[in-house]
Amino acid sequence: MNTRPDMSVTIAGVTFKNPVMTASGTFGSGMEYGQFVDLSGLGAVVTKGVSSVPWAGNPTPRVAEVYGGMLNAIGLQNPGIDVFIERDLAFLKNYDTRVIVNVCGRTEEEYLEVVRRLQDQPVDMLEINVSCPNVKEGAIAFGQNPDALYRITKKIKAVAAQPVIMKLTPNVTDIAVTARAAQDGGADAISLINTITGMKIDIEKQAFVLANRTGGMSGPAIKPVAVRMVYQAAQAVSIPIIGMGGIASWEDAVEFMLAGASAVAAGAMNFHNPYLTRDLVTGMENYLIRHGIGAVRELTGAVHA
Repeated sequence: MNTRPDMSVTIAGVTFKNPVMTASGTFGSGMEYGQFVDLSGLGAVVTKGVSSVPWAGNPTPRVAEVYGGMLNAIGLQNPGIDVFIERDLAFLKNYDTRVIVNVCGRTEEEYLEVVRRLQDQPVDMLEINVSCPNVKEGAIAFGQNPDALYRITKKIKAVAAQPVIMKLTPNVTDIAVTARAAQDGGADAISLINTITGMKIDIEKQAFVLANRTGGMSGPAIKPVAVRMVYQAAQAVSIPIIGMGGIASWEDAVEFMLAGASAVAAGAMNFHNPYLTRDLVTGMENYLIRHGIGAVRELTGAVHA
């Protein structure tokens, strides 16, 4: 008799062997981490953001350590969709894991071009990074304006061959509003949170540490904010949620699922512990065994007063 819990989860018709994914921008396409963890043991590899043409990213310095995490202002540096298909997707074909491609752009057409190029590629889902600055709207991120978020979601869904996840920014007044805008636009799922805008100043030089002045804050310090936003989004929408933001242990992953997430993604802490994703799978499975829970999906939204 098999007494091991069922670790599989299904999101928008796609079944994952377990709920552990990688957060975009922290794992590349898995090439660097393959020597530490078996990518086939993960629910999914979520790739670094890919754009229609190569992006050079922001000037250096663009990474800084801060209390409880890090700031980054990489600027979504990537080689563009052509190299991504030839190199990254070709590499990921070698592993028995789901592939989710993170898509970025500065205009609606840039997003749509990448989505079209991926229509016939071996990709299971698309994750749309709506924290990108919308150059036609004064550089306000697509995800900060509910109307813009609704429009771009609807346009992407009209051309996408794969289910669409909209990755939401936490830099908004009410996450429930943007979560509903994504759902109303036709999103199959949402993921949150992306990084929180932060800043660090060198007091001896009396200068900004990052060339970009501000950067995205990630790491354990943002986890309570992320858990709260996942819970609020789960109360506002009926589509699945992938939770992320400061996950450093299996306990953190369980917390996100109890708050309402159907799956979790580990990000910045991969830099600290390259075995983290593997440890999450093992730790969550042991938790289910200890508590006599038959399937990991039973954790989703199970928090109670």
